[in-house]
Amino acid sequence: MLSSYYDALLARFLRYVQIDTQSNPAGTTYPSTENQWNLLRLLKTEAEEMGLSDVQLDTYGYMTARLPSNVSHPVKTVGFIAHVDTSPEITGAGVKPIIHRNYQGQDIVLPDRPDTVIKYAENEALHEQIGNDIVTASGTTLLGADNKAGVAAIMTAMSYLLQHPEIKHGDIRVAFTPDEEIGGGTKYFDIKKFGAYCAYTVDSSTRGMLDIETFSADAMSLTFEGFNTHPGYAYDRMINAIKLVSDFISRLPKDGLSPETTQEREGFVHPIDVKAGVDSATVQFILRDFDETKLLEKRDYLIQLAQATCDAAPGARLSYTHRVQYRNMRSVLDKFPDVVENAQRAILEAGLPLREKCVRGGTDGSQLSLNGLPTPNIFAGEHNYHSRYEWVSVQDMLKSAEVIVRLAEIWGK
Repeated sequence: MLSSYYDALLARFLRYVQIDTQSNPAGTTYPSTENQWNLLRLLKTEAEEMGLSDVQLDTYGYMTARLPSNVSHPVKTVGFIAHVDTSPEITGAGVKPIIHRNYQGQDIVLPDRPDTVIKYAENEALHEQIGNDIVTASGTTLLGADNKAGVAAIMTAMSYLLQHPEIKHGDIRVAFTPDEEIGGGTKYFDIKKFGAYCAYTVDSSTRGMLDIETFSADAMSLTFEGFNTHPGYAYDRMINAIKLVSDFISRLPKDGLSPETTQEREGFVHPIDVKAGVDSATVQFILRDFDETKLLEKRDYLIQLAQATCDAAPGARLSYTHRVQYRNMRSVLDKFPDVVENAQRAILEAGLPLREKCVRGGTDGSQLSLNGLPTPNIFAGEHNYHSRYEWVSVQDMLKSAEVIVRLAEIWGK
């Protein structure tokens, strides 16, 4: 359907990934890094030149645009969303994209770091890519397909719809957002101003994938207060908070409740950072579960375990904070069956197998759904996120753009 747009989509994608847009969890601005503005401004210019309407880039870094309806009857407005930032886990500066044309099942050696090999045997999704064109980075950076593949797919779909007015559709809203990788992608997103009945993030992996259920997620901080004094005169007085937090972490289960020991629908608690001194020590956790009740049970479990640690050291004190990050989108999407059914139909009409899974993570759609904008997640073709092993198929990005076009047409009817 969009095969003649191959070159245009690939050129967009290569252009986008060479712009460093890494977000920063320690940033004090929004967006968290200045570099993200470079791609956002480029997208604004491209959207204007393409012919989209109401193109805006606000002070928070949300780039939005509208493709006006070309039907006379009233239809619901639908949105498509992708994020411009890349993961802070590995550098996105100096990306050198490489196109591996007509892939034939070989291991892919990345030339700037030959010990980085994308192995056919270890990447099941590659088994479906024979004959396709694979894009990787050169081995020293991530690629940025997460989520610039989605950005390229949306822009290509909008270009196609503008150039094919015979495809009838209602009002379509587009948004490109910053800071998704650090959990801030929807922080200032104005759903009412966006004006859509529903939206689709374009940020999933394998072609045909539709994500309609995600983890619910909380963040938690536990602080152990000890007592510091001169070590030469500390007998029966010092309470070492470093030892308290070490004792607490050692009490966590060894055979469960952690990312490395859970799968499928199992949740976990995951310590991600420790700042410790003799007087005070703080450990940061993320908590994940598909069931919100079980998520709160995990919070209570950590509090009880931490309190038991303090009880074993008389004089030690515990304090904690707990923060909701996002919630399972399924609880919202079940109330909007048309949103899911239309996505399923679009994927099938594109000639793809429909793949649905429970996502052991979250997307901007998780929070948007919770905030009142039902937002499933459709595939963009990206794989091996947040790593030097990241790759994407050009043909999968084209299929993602086709699904967007078909969704626009389905909603237009």
